Amino acid sequence: MSHFEKQLSTRSIYDGRIVHLRTDTVELENGEQTLREVIDHPGGVGIVALDREDNVLLVRQFRYPFSQELLEIPAGKLERGEDHYVCGLRELQEETGYSAKTFQYLGCLYPTPAYLTEITHLYYARDLTAGGQKLDEDEFLSVLRLPFAQAVQMVLDGGIPDAKTQVGLLRVDALRRQGKL
Repeated sequence: MSHFEKQLSTRSIYDGRIVHLRTDTVELENGEQTLREVIDHPGGVGIVALDREDNVLLVRQFRYPFSQELLEIPAGKLERGEDHYVCGLRELQEETGYSAKTFQYLGCLYPTPAYLTEITHLYYARDLTAGGQKLDEDEFLSVLRLPFAQAVQMVLDGGIPDAKTQVGLLRVDALRRQGKL
């Protein structure tokens, strides 16, 4: 049996710089109606970048909603309609100053599918070449190198709470164990 909800109407609540909020009236599969609150987001890209010594590049960045610094893989927001491959290459260079000769797609994740349309695409980068950072004027972060195994252990120990970073690191770890990377 397939489950479904049918949109009957939609109402825009807020149009922001990054997100748009709307409420939709939907019909459920039992014929009842309810409201759904939806945040439209253009999506993003996260990059698991490893250097020749098997260190992963991470960024330490203050995240306002949680009032704390978080360790994350380099990442960025897609411009609406932008190709995620192009965005990933750009964000790796802007945030870390590195470019990658090898840039392999790892798949995507839906961070919060109950109310958010964001899709985060993940890439594996290696064969890195150093360059210069090109941070946005409102972007402040530090680049760190951690041994890959240590970063994976930090995920398992709860030291890295960011979802895209957890999924990216664990996916690379699993693919390496399977001999696919």
